[in-house]
Amino acid sequence: MKKFILALGLAFALQQSAMAGFAEGATAYNNKNYAVALKEIAPLAKAGNADAQHLLGLMYYMGRGVKQDYKQALSWHRKAALQGKADAQYVVGAMYYTGNAVIQDHKQAVGWFRKAAEQGHPDAQQVMGLMYRYQMAGMPQDNVIAYMLWNLAAAKGSVNAAEQRSAVVKHMTQEQLEEGQALSAAWKPNTPLPTKSRTGGG
Repeated sequence: MKKFILALGLAFALQQSAMAGFAEGATAYNNKNYAVALKEIAPLAKAGNADAQHLLGLMYYMGRGVKQDYKQALSWHRKAALQGKADAQYVVGAMYYTGNAVIQDHKQAVGWFRKAAEQGHPDAQQVMGLMYRYQMAGMPQDNVIAYMLWNLAAAKGSVNAAEQRSAVVKHMTQEQLEEGQALSAAWKPNTPLPTKSRTGGG
């Protein structure tokens, strides 16, 4: 029992020091001190810290503190995405959508965008809304689901989503609007998003 408690204590101490290292790395990154950021972040990313993996992925994506390398960016973002990091899932989705460092695959893109959107990621929700509104990436046309997604993203401060929502309302019936409002009011983060509405199919 003592060994178990000790192991838990050690794990907690490691986690605390990892978070401290990440905070220092993130601060250095925000202050454009990329060499210090890399020194703090890289070991944490290699040790499996999803936040560090995401930040290291961004550094490779932007070429900050390292030579720009989209393949490395994708690799680190994917590691973080598989651990459930919504920001990383969004980036992986975007890279699959555009075919950046990977063979373009809209089905994969939609899958990653949906994972992020279901965690309440506003940019992912905004992009998914566009896909439903304009039948992009093989998605069905559904103004109600688009409205719902933009409603959720706008509530989190997405200006683009608020503008798209205002535009789509002009093409919706009162019944569709009511369904979109009801769907967004009922949805909770970390639960599946509906894939089709009752009234909004094109």
